[in-house]
Amino acid sequence: MRHFGHLAAADRSRLFLEQPAEFHRDSPAELLSTALGATLYSPATRSTLLADVRKQAARGVVSMVLCLEDAIADHEVPAAEANLVAQLTELHAAGPDEDLPMLFVRVRTPEQITELTDRLGPAVTLLSGYVLPKFTEESGGPFLEALTAAETASGHRLFAMPVLESPELAHLETRREQLFGIARLLDKYRERVLAVRLGVTDLCSAYGLRRSPDLTAYDVALVASVIGDVVNVLGRADGTGHTVTGPVWEYFPVQERMFKPQLRRTPFAEAHPPAEGLRQRIIEHDLDGLIREIELDRANGLLGKTCIHPSHVPAVHALSVVTHEEYSDARDILQQHQGGGGVLRSAYTNKMNEAKPHRAWAERVMLRAQVFGVAREEVSFAELLGACLCP
Repeated sequence: MRHFGHLAAADRSRLFLEQPAEFHRDSPAELLSTALGATLYSPATRSTLLADVRKQAARGVVSMVLCLEDAIADHEVPAAEANLVAQLTELHAAGPDEDLPMLFVRVRTPEQITELTDRLGPAVTLLSGYVLPKFTEESGGPFLEALTAAETASGHRLFAMPVLESPELAHLETRREQLFGIARLLDKYRERVLAVRLGVTDLCSAYGLRRSPDLTAYDVALVASVIGDVVNVLGRADGTGHTVTGPVWEYFPVQERMFKPQLRRTPFAEAHPPAEGLRQRIIEHDLDGLIREIELDRANGLLGKTCIHPSHVPAVHALSVVTHEEYSDARDILQQHQGGGGVLRSAYTNKMNEAKPHRAWAERVMLRAQVFGVAREEVSFAELLGACLCP
């Protein structure tokens, strides 16, 4: 797998100073958690599931979740399980395909992990792991025990991606206890936890809230406070933390809608104006709210994003590319740190880089650069997005 591998080699050469590196399902967990990018969810009931996986891989998706939980109705579960097993078995029978995305199954119960792993047989090797819903200190243990047992029984590495979305996290009186309990539990199974996901839709439901397309998750005070606390406890850069992914953006383009050209007025667009011919394509995808939220995800310590529509994927990946300025700063900081620390002016002469306080940031930037690449100095986000937008 390679981010932006669906682009022509000439386009990648034009856009990237440092090309995104290849990675595989058996790559180190730290690399894979960074490489998740836009994780696209798909209901496991889809009769075209196999074709969908191949189609999205060809469009640049590198991680997908096949959902047996909230994406389907309760009465559909048995049929969805059967469909999932049948289509993954067919996909496995077609032979090895390194271009397939990392695949995860979102289950409802710990027992489903055991049963599905057994029913999949050799086809379980297509899975990178399971997504664990409504994860709490109390419910998480049985999920992680079942995943450990399934990995042992199948002989295949399986990762967990717990979703933090329960009312206990939304409620102030139980949040602190839950977060520290979850941290202890995840530390016990550290080698199996690929990333922690945030279920903002469920958190909002505890209070009957829903943000509009003009607002980000960070404009909803309740959600912003939960995100801050989750990152505080579970996203630390001292070796005890985990990758925490961004919340889902619920809105996607509708062909008949008259789109508002808000992207023209965003600070990001003013700083990085689209090249001629790209502006209308970006506006038509109605991505301005999503772009703002991705920027805020990054500023608040989140990496990657849960996605429910393919049109969201290019924006997540384009904004994950390391800019030339970020790369220059990170490289200089790490070199200065090796020399014993100190302060230096950035190569762009617009900021101060402190070797010791900024080291953890620089290390994360360089890891992101490895999997998403480094843009050329003259290449803007809008050009990256324009190259990646699905027709």
